[in-house]
Amino acid sequence: MQEETKEAPGQIGVAPAFSLKRRIWLNIVLFVLTIFSTLFVGISLSISFKYPEVLAQNPPSVLDLVEKLRDPQVISLSIIYVVVLLGILLGHEMGHFLTCRYYKINATLPYFIPAPTLIGTFGAFIKIKSPITRKQQLFDIGVAGPLTGFILSVPALVYGLSLSKAVPPIVRDEAVYVFGEPLILKIFGAMIFKDIPPDYGVFLHPVAFAGWVGILVTALNLFPFGQLDGGHISYALFGKKSRNLTRFFLGVFIAMGIFFWVGWFIWAFLLLFMGLKHPPVQDEGAHLSPRRKFISYVIILIFILCFIPDPIKGLSLFDILKEFRF
Repeated sequence: MQEETKEAPGQIGVAPAFSLKRRIWLNIVLFVLTIFSTLFVGISLSISFKYPEVLAQNPPSVLDLVEKLRDPQVISLSIIYVVVLLGILLGHEMGHFLTCRYYKINATLPYFIPAPTLIGTFGAFIKIKSPITRKQQLFDIGVAGPLTGFILSVPALVYGLSLSKAVPPIVRDEAVYVFGEPLILKIFGAMIFKDIPPDYGVFLHPVAFAGWVGILVTALNLFPFGQLDGGHISYALFGKKSRNLTRFFLGVFIAMGIFFWVGWFIWAFLLLFMGLKHPPVQDEGAHLSPRRKFISYVIILIFILCFIPDPIKGLSLFDILKEFRF
């Protein structure tokens, strides 16, 4: 994700030469805090993966959890989760950053956002501090992050799946959360777990879960809204007409919140708060090269492979309302 410094309406300028001579203490502090917040999640994932019987305890015994923390494999798995997840997020943002630097567009280093969420973070972003004047630049900056993140996420997902466990229905049903499956996970999962019974589930290894998060982040960023990567790409392709695509997907978010996952309502609110409009560029009438148009088809394919309509199953608006029926 990228956040652009707002300019006066219609203002177009030449980007200043890039410089790293700026204070980066905030980037470092946030990154360190995110290491700890994701490590906490990694410990939880690792204990659950190595000791699935913990899931049967509601709530788990504190003494039992402390005992599990003495297992060196739990600690090593937790650290691996942190390294893989933050490596994917860092790769995504550095894709944007280095492309900005190539075009001499002033941008910050990545800011990580620590958070007590199911993955330990709200992700990361860079701030673009000077105008992007050409569609070519806009497109290249937009695609660099998702392409890099996808390339890093797929090996993590596949390798992690090879370490994951097939579990019987009784263990699957004791899981606190059941996560949705993107198409790419279904494809590789069918190859790796082709011999398991149909009613079995797959308990994701922490590395596979980090890859799953990377896939989800890639899909979320490719939606064609404002300052999201997909917003940059769609504006570079369609110009001001991309607003129609934005309005369509806003309606899709509302529908998905009703039928699949209420988190889409939160995303819709955040995107409305951030703003749906994309700033203009200098060459509004320009067309992208055939090579970039081909890359846009690749990006669409990546989105299809990564999209998860229900990241957490059983949390649609319909599912929640059913709980309140008398």
